[in-house]
Amino acid sequence: YVNIALPYLRSNSKINKPKLPNLQCFSLYCLSGINFYDEVISMLHRMSNLEDLSLYLSVNCNNRFIDGNDLKQNIINYMPRLNQFHFDFRSSIFLKDQIDLLSNEDIQHSFKDFTNNQIISCVNYFLEAKQGYCHIYSYPFTARSYENIANNFSGGLFTCVDEVSLFDEHPFEHEFFIRIAQSFPFMKFLTIRNRKPQNDKQCRKLKNNNQDLLIIDYPHLKYIDFKETHDDYVEQFLLDTKTTLPYDVAIYVDYKTLKRVTHNFRRNATQINCSKATYQCFDRIVRFPKYFKDYFRDIEL
Repeated sequence: YVNIALPYLRSNSKINKPKLPNLQCFSLYCLSGINFYDEVISMLHRMSNLEDLSLYLSVNCNNRFIDGNDLKQNIINYMPRLNQFHFDFRSSIFLKDQIDLLSNEDIQHSFKDFTNNQIISCVNYFLEAKQGYCHIYSYPFTARSYENIANNFSGGLFTCVDEVSLFDEHPFEHEFFIRIAQSFPFMKFLTIRNRKPQNDKQCRKLKNNNQDLLIIDYPHLKYIDFKETHDDYVEQFLLDTKTTLPYDVAIYVDYKTLKRVTHNFRRNATQINCSKATYQCFDRIVRFPKYFKDYFRDIEL
Protein backbone atom coordinates (compact mmCIF):
# COMPACT_ATOMS: atom_id res chain seq x y z
CA TYR A 1 0.00 0.00 0.00
CA VAL A 2 1.32 3.46 -0.98
CA ASN A 3 -0.25 6.73 0.11
CA ILE A 4 1.10 10.06 -1.25
CA ALA A 5 -0.25 13.40 -0.05
CA LEU A 6 1.54 16.47 -1.41
CA PRO A 7 0.78 20.21 -1.43
CA TYR A 8 1.91 20.25 -5.05
CA LEU A 9 3.53 18.05 -7.70
CA ARG A 10 6.28 19.05 -10.08
CA SER A 11 6.84 17.57 -13.47
CA ASN A 12 10.32 16.52 -12.42
CA SER A 13 8.97 14.74 -9.34
CA LYS A 14 10.16 11.17 -9.44
CA ILE A 15 6.80 9.64 -10.12
CA ASN A 16 7.89 7.64 -13.17
CA LYS A 17 9.20 4.40 -11.67
CA PRO A 18 9.64 0.87 -13.00
CA LYS A 19 6.59 -1.38 -13.04
CA LEU A 20 5.06 -2.19 -9.67
CA PRO A 21 3.23 -5.51 -10.14
CA ASN A 22 2.98 -6.20 -6.40
CA LEU A 23 1.30 -2.94 -5.50
CA GLN A 24 -2.35 -3.49 -4.62
CA CYS A 25 -3.41 -0.18 -3.07
CA PHE A 26 -2.40 3.32 -4.08
CA SER A 27 -3.56 6.82 -3.06
CA LEU A 28 -2.46 10.18 -4.51
CA TYR A 29 -3.67 13.49 -3.07
CA CYS A 30 -2.65 16.82 -4.62
CA LEU A 31 -5.11 19.68 -5.07
CA SER A 32 -2.69 22.29 -6.39
CA GLY A 33 -3.26 22.51 -10.14
CA ILE A 34 -0.91 20.28 -12.14
CA ASN A 35 -0.04 20.67 -15.82
CA PHE A 36 1.30 17.17 -16.46
CA TYR A 37 -1.67 14.86 -16.09
CA ASP A 38 -0.23 12.60 -18.79
CA GLU A 39 2.76 11.85 -16.57
CA VAL A 40 0.48 10.84 -13.73
CA ILE A 41 -1.37 8.53 -16.10
CA SER A 42 1.94 7.06 -17.23
CA MET A 43 2.83 6.38 -13.60
CA LEU A 44 -0.49 4.63 -13.00
CA HIS A 45 0.08 2.34 -15.98
CA ARG A 46 2.99 0.83 -14.04
CA MET A 47 0.52 -0.37 -11.39
CA SER A 48 -1.47 -2.84 -13.46
CA ASN A 49 -2.42 -5.07 -10.51
CA LEU A 50 -3.98 -2.41 -8.33
CA GLU A 51 -7.13 -3.43 -6.49
CA ASP A 52 -7.80 -0.21 -4.61
CA LEU A 53 -7.09 3.24 -6.10
CA SER A 54 -7.78 6.71 -4.69
CA LEU A 55 -7.01 9.85 -6.70
CA TYR A 56 -7.60 13.41 -5.56
CA LEU A 57 -6.23 15.78 -8.19
CA SER A 58 -6.65 19.27 -9.58
CA VAL A 59 -5.61 19.39 -13.24
CA ASN A 60 -5.05 22.27 -15.65
CA CYS A 61 -6.27 20.95 -18.99
CA ASN A 62 -5.73 22.25 -22.51
CA ASN A 63 -9.10 21.83 -24.20
CA ARG A 64 -11.35 19.29 -22.51
CA PHE A 65 -12.33 18.35 -18.99
CA ILE A 66 -11.50 15.05 -17.39
CA ASP A 67 -14.65 12.91 -17.58
CA GLY A 68 -15.79 9.31 -17.31
CA ASN A 69 -14.49 8.41 -20.76
CA ASP A 70 -11.03 9.63 -19.82
CA LEU A 71 -11.00 7.67 -16.56
CA LYS A 72 -12.18 4.52 -18.28
CA GLN A 73 -9.81 4.69 -21.27
CA ASN A 74 -6.69 5.87 -19.47
CA ILE A 75 -7.00 4.31 -16.01
CA ILE A 76 -9.64 1.60 -15.52
CA ASN A 77 -8.87 -0.30 -18.73
CA TYR A 78 -5.26 -0.69 -17.58
CA MET A 79 -6.20 -2.20 -14.21
CA PRO A 80 -8.15 -5.44 -14.66
CA ARG A 81 -8.10 -6.24 -10.91
CA LEU A 82 -9.38 -2.85 -9.79
CA ASN A 83 -12.48 -3.19 -7.59
CA GLN A 84 -12.34 0.04 -5.53
CA PHE A 85 -11.87 3.40 -7.23
CA HIS A 86 -12.39 6.55 -5.21
CA PHE A 87 -11.68 9.84 -6.92
CA ASP A 88 -12.03 13.60 -6.76
CA PHE A 89 -10.95 15.37 -9.96
CA ARG A 90 -11.10 19.12 -10.52
CA SER A 91 -10.16 20.06 -14.05
CA SER A 92 -9.99 23.54 -15.52
CA ILE A 93 -9.72 24.95 -19.03
CA PHE A 94 -9.03 28.42 -20.40
CA LEU A 95 -11.98 29.78 -22.37
CA LYS A 96 -10.96 30.97 -25.81
CA ASP A 97 -13.19 30.42 -28.81
CA GLN A 98 -14.47 26.92 -28.05
CA ILE A 99 -17.87 26.12 -29.49
CA ASP A 100 -18.24 22.54 -28.20
CA LEU A 101 -18.21 23.21 -24.46
CA LEU A 102 -19.42 20.27 -22.40
CA SER A 103 -22.49 20.60 -20.21
CA ASN A 104 -22.99 18.88 -16.87
CA GLU A 105 -25.34 16.47 -18.64
CA ASP A 106 -22.52 15.57 -21.06
CA ILE A 107 -20.19 14.85 -18.14
CA GLN A 108 -22.80 12.73 -16.36
CA HIS A 109 -23.46 10.73 -19.54
CA SER A 110 -19.76 9.87 -19.76
CA PHE A 111 -20.19 7.88 -16.53
CA LYS A 112 -23.00 5.68 -17.82
CA ASP A 113 -20.81 2.55 -17.48
CA PHE A 114 -19.86 3.32 -13.84
CA THR A 115 -22.65 1.19 -12.43
CA ASN A 116 -20.91 0.39 -9.14
CA ASN A 117 -20.37 4.01 -8.10
CA GLN A 118 -22.50 7.08 -7.59
CA ILE A 119 -20.76 9.85 -9.49
CA ILE A 120 -21.42 13.53 -8.87
CA SER A 121 -20.40 16.18 -11.37
CA CYS A 122 -20.59 19.96 -11.54
CA VAL A 123 -19.62 22.15 -14.51
CA ASN A 124 -19.19 25.92 -14.39
CA TYR A 125 -18.08 28.47 -16.99
CA PHE A 126 -16.91 31.82 -15.66
CA LEU A 127 -16.86 34.28 -18.56
CA GLU A 128 -15.20 37.14 -16.68
CA ALA A 129 -12.34 34.94 -15.51
CA LYS A 130 -12.35 33.11 -18.87
CA GLN A 131 -12.17 29.81 -17.03
CA GLY A 132 -14.18 26.63 -17.14
CA TYR A 133 -14.26 24.23 -14.21
CA CYS A 134 -15.45 20.66 -13.91
CA HIS A 135 -15.61 18.80 -10.62
CA ILE A 136 -16.24 15.04 -10.65
CA TYR A 137 -16.10 12.76 -7.65
CA SER A 138 -17.25 9.42 -6.38
CA TYR A 139 -19.82 9.53 -3.59
CA PRO A 140 -19.63 9.24 -0.63
CA PHE A 141 -17.04 12.02 -0.65
CA THR A 142 -13.93 11.20 1.40
CA ALA A 143 -11.66 14.26 0.99
CA ARG A 144 -11.33 16.85 3.77
CA SER A 145 -11.63 19.91 1.50
CA TYR A 146 -14.26 20.95 -1.04
CA GLU A 147 -13.14 23.87 -3.20
CA ASN A 148 -14.70 26.48 -5.48
CA ILE A 149 -18.35 25.76 -4.79
CA ALA A 150 -20.67 27.85 -6.96
CA ASN A 151 -24.40 28.53 -6.95
CA ASN A 152 -25.22 25.34 -8.83
CA PHE A 153 -23.91 23.21 -5.96
CA SER A 154 -26.25 20.21 -5.76
CA GLY A 155 -26.03 19.74 -2.01
CA GLY A 156 -25.52 16.50 -0.13
CA LEU A 157 -23.97 15.62 3.21
CA PHE A 158 -20.17 15.85 3.59
CA THR A 159 -19.32 14.96 7.17
CA CYS A 160 -15.59 14.49 6.52
CA VAL A 161 -15.07 17.97 5.04
CA ASP A 162 -13.73 20.71 7.31
CA GLU A 163 -12.36 23.14 4.69
CA VAL A 164 -14.63 24.82 2.13
CA SER A 165 -14.12 27.56 -0.46
CA LEU A 166 -16.84 29.37 -2.44
CA PHE A 167 -16.48 31.14 -5.79
CA ASP A 168 -18.89 32.50 -8.35
CA GLU A 169 -19.47 35.40 -10.72
CA HIS A 170 -23.12 35.50 -9.66
CA PRO A 171 -24.33 36.54 -6.19
CA PHE A 172 -24.59 34.16 -3.26
CA GLU A 173 -27.95 34.63 -1.56
CA HIS A 174 -28.97 33.63 1.97
CA GLU A 175 -30.51 30.35 0.83
CA PHE A 176 -27.18 29.33 -0.67
CA PHE A 177 -25.45 29.71 2.70
CA ILE A 178 -28.19 27.62 4.30
CA ARG A 179 -27.31 24.79 1.90
CA ILE A 180 -23.61 25.19 2.68
CA ALA A 181 -24.20 24.98 6.43
CA GLN A 182 -26.43 21.93 6.02
CA SER A 183 -24.06 20.13 3.66
CA PHE A 184 -20.90 20.76 5.69
CA PRO A 185 -21.93 20.48 9.36
CA PHE A 186 -18.30 20.19 10.58
CA MET A 187 -16.83 22.99 8.48
CA LYS A 188 -13.94 24.78 10.22
CA PHE A 189 -12.31 26.87 7.47
CA LEU A 190 -14.25 28.91 4.95
CA THR A 191 -13.02 31.09 2.08
CA ILE A 192 -15.45 33.28 0.12
CA ARG A 193 -14.55 34.82 -3.24
CA ASN A 194 -17.37 36.75 -4.85
CA ARG A 195 -17.31 40.37 -6.01
CA LYS A 196 -21.00 40.56 -6.90
CA PRO A 197 -23.46 42.20 -4.48
CA GLN A 198 -26.37 40.18 -3.19
CA ASN A 199 -29.69 40.75 -4.92
CA ASP A 200 -31.84 40.18 -1.86
CA LYS A 201 -30.36 41.85 1.22
CA GLN A 202 -33.58 42.08 3.18
CA CYS A 203 -34.69 39.52 5.73
CA ARG A 204 -37.57 38.40 3.56
CA LYS A 205 -39.59 35.28 4.19
CA LEU A 206 -38.35 32.02 2.75
CA LYS A 207 -40.42 30.17 0.17
CA ASN A 208 -43.13 27.97 1.67
CA ASN A 209 -42.21 29.15 5.17
CA ASN A 210 -44.11 31.54 7.38
CA GLN A 211 -41.15 32.27 9.67
CA ASP A 212 -38.63 35.03 9.29
CA LEU A 213 -35.32 34.47 7.54
CA LEU A 214 -33.59 31.47 9.03
CA ILE A 215 -30.55 32.35 11.14
CA ILE A 216 -27.65 30.13 10.09
CA ASP A 217 -25.47 28.48 12.71
CA TYR A 218 -21.86 27.45 12.08
CA PRO A 219 -20.95 25.70 15.34
CA HIS A 220 -17.48 24.47 14.33
CA LEU A 221 -16.25 27.40 12.23
CA LYS A 222 -12.75 28.58 13.16
CA TYR A 223 -11.67 30.82 10.29
CA ILE A 224 -13.33 32.89 7.55
CA ASP A 225 -11.39 34.52 4.71
CA PHE A 226 -13.22 37.52 3.21
CA LYS A 227 -10.23 39.02 1.43
CA GLU A 228 -11.69 38.82 -2.10
CA THR A 229 -15.35 39.40 -1.50
CA HIS A 230 -18.06 42.05 -1.63
CA ASP A 231 -19.16 43.83 1.54
CA ASP A 232 -22.50 41.99 1.44
CA TYR A 233 -20.90 38.66 2.39
CA VAL A 234 -19.08 40.16 5.33
CA GLU A 235 -22.43 41.54 6.43
CA GLN A 236 -24.04 38.15 5.78
CA PHE A 237 -21.81 36.57 8.43
CA LEU A 238 -21.63 39.43 10.92
CA LEU A 239 -25.31 40.33 11.18
CA ASP A 240 -26.86 38.45 14.10
CA THR A 241 -30.19 38.39 12.22
CA LYS A 242 -28.60 36.18 9.55
CA THR A 243 -25.77 34.25 11.19
CA THR A 244 -24.68 32.90 14.55
CA LEU A 245 -20.91 32.67 14.74
CA PRO A 246 -19.12 30.50 17.31
CA TYR A 247 -16.87 31.86 20.00
CA ASP A 248 -13.26 32.57 18.97
CA VAL A 249 -13.74 32.46 15.20
CA ALA A 250 -11.03 34.32 13.24
CA ILE A 251 -12.05 36.66 10.42
CA TYR A 252 -9.65 37.83 7.72
CA VAL A 253 -11.08 40.91 6.01
CA ASP A 254 -10.13 44.27 4.58
CA TYR A 255 -10.26 47.00 7.24
CA LYS A 256 -12.22 49.46 5.08
CA THR A 257 -14.80 46.78 4.32
CA LEU A 258 -15.14 45.97 7.99
CA LYS A 259 -15.48 49.65 8.85
CA ARG A 260 -18.30 50.07 6.33
CA VAL A 261 -20.20 46.95 7.36
CA THR A 262 -20.02 47.74 11.09
CA HIS A 263 -20.83 51.45 10.55
CA ASN A 264 -17.47 52.49 11.90
CA PHE A 265 -17.66 49.85 14.65
CA ARG A 266 -20.85 51.27 16.17
CA ARG A 267 -23.48 48.99 14.62
CA ASN A 268 -25.45 47.00 17.21
CA ALA A 269 -26.57 44.30 14.74
CA THR A 270 -22.98 43.22 14.06
CA GLN A 271 -21.57 43.65 17.55
CA ILE A 272 -22.65 40.27 18.96
CA ASN A 273 -20.84 38.26 16.29
CA CYS A 274 -17.84 40.59 16.29
CA SER A 275 -17.52 40.24 20.07
CA LYS A 276 -16.89 36.52 19.53
CA ALA A 277 -14.37 37.04 16.73
CA THR A 278 -10.65 37.58 16.43
CA TYR A 279 -10.04 40.14 13.71
CA GLN A 280 -6.91 39.39 11.65
CA CYS A 281 -5.90 42.71 10.09
CA PHE A 282 -3.72 42.59 6.98
CA ASP A 283 -3.89 46.34 6.27
CA ARG A 284 -1.36 48.88 7.48
CA ILE A 285 -3.51 51.10 9.66
CA VAL A 286 -1.86 54.08 11.30
CA ARG A 287 -4.64 54.83 13.75
CA PHE A 288 -7.76 52.96 14.86
CA PRO A 289 -10.87 54.43 16.49
CA LYS A 290 -10.57 54.34 20.28
CA TYR A 291 -13.55 51.96 20.60
CA PHE A 292 -12.28 49.66 17.82
CA LYS A 293 -10.54 47.13 20.07
CA ASP A 294 -13.54 46.79 22.36
CA TYR A 295 -15.71 45.74 19.42
CA PHE A 296 -13.90 42.40 18.94
CA ARG A 297 -12.85 39.57 21.21
CA ASP A 298 -9.27 40.00 20.02
CA ILE A 299 -7.26 41.70 17.28
CA GLU A 300 -4.18 40.41 15.49
CA LEU A 301 -2.25 43.15 13.71
